[in-house]
Amino acid sequence: MNVFVKACSFLILFLGCAAFGGEFTVERVFGPEVPTGPYKHPACLTELSNGDLYLVYYGGAGEYAVETGVFASRKHKGESSWSAPRAIARDPFRSVGNGVVWEAPDGLLWLFYVVRYGETWSTSRIQCKVSRDLGETWSDSSVLSLQEGDMVRNRPIVLKGGDYILPIYNETGNDPEMTGPDSMSLVLRYHPSTRVWTRSKPIRSAKGNIQPAVVELADGRLIAYCRRGGDYNPKTIGYIVRAESSDGGLTWTEGKDTAFPNPNAAVDLITLKSGRLFLVYNNSMVHRSPLSIALSSDQERTWPIRLDLLADNRDYGYPMALQAKDGRIHLVYTSDKRSVVNHAVLDEEWILGKAARNR
Repeated sequence: MNVFVKACSFLILFLGCAAFGGEFTVERVFGPEVPTGPYKHPACLTELSNGDLYLVYYGGAGEYAVETGVFASRKHKGESSWSAPRAIARDPFRSVGNGVVWEAPDGLLWLFYVVRYGETWSTSRIQCKVSRDLGETWSDSSVLSLQEGDMVRNRPIVLKGGDYILPIYNETGNDPEMTGPDSMSLVLRYHPSTRVWTRSKPIRSAKGNIQPAVVELADGRLIAYCRRGGDYNPKTIGYIVRAESSDGGLTWTEGKDTAFPNPNAAVDLITLKSGRLFLVYNNSMVHRSPLSIALSSDQERTWPIRLDLLADNRDYGYPMALQAKDGRIHLVYTSDKRSVVNHAVLDEEWILGKAARNR
């Protein structure tokens, strides 16, 4: 382990484990002190087939800086320290961002990311790389979508039939502080046998929507929970947008507001091994705080469990969730004005216990 990694301080907070049973821990992974630049935003985590955790984030001098990159760090199975972050995707002339890392069932590790061609994200395209040795080395870049405005944010899912669904979105408008009302979510469906990506029809909604998180329900329908479009001004009408598909993601219903507030911020939605749906979001229409979760046991008909995990003013953004092989739920998110990457671990026992205690 190098001197840099030894010097990194890791803050672990044990919040309520004794009171509720189960586990909830929070770890500060990287902050402004690492040499990848002070800015660290969308972070993504995956569990590799060898048990390692592999984390990526987009870093640099700022959101619209040119010399940015996607950086990766690894926590080896059974160890407590993260490796020093290293660049795995750069462009010599353009800004890159929004790294998404995911290991497919065949063992191929994918990295999807965004390359910005102009001043705003609406000029972006999607590129990808693959690794055949679990992230030790990466292929050259390949262009996944040349459609102007296309971006990625959430990890793919595997359908019951074996195809992959990659959630993407198309952002419009030239204002860096708002997305156009015609911004839309959609998916790319990948056929492993033909290695062909098929573009879906978009999810349209009244105020626009981006950054879909997609799950497959027991009856085969797909549902997408999307970040609302618009600006960042205080609102009383900002909600997560929901749509569904009955044909494997090829077409989608019109996006409609859910009952979950959304301050123009990313969300994530996954299916747990128990069959419950797990949503992580910001329970506010104005601020990226609190960082909150919800559980549904009836295929999203109801969400009886809703908990605020972290509720101060540290600006919790871009949460992403995964459930590891051991059943623990991992969350990665950024905080402190997009300068710190955090990693939380919790489990259903803790969630259910805390929810029962709060009744």
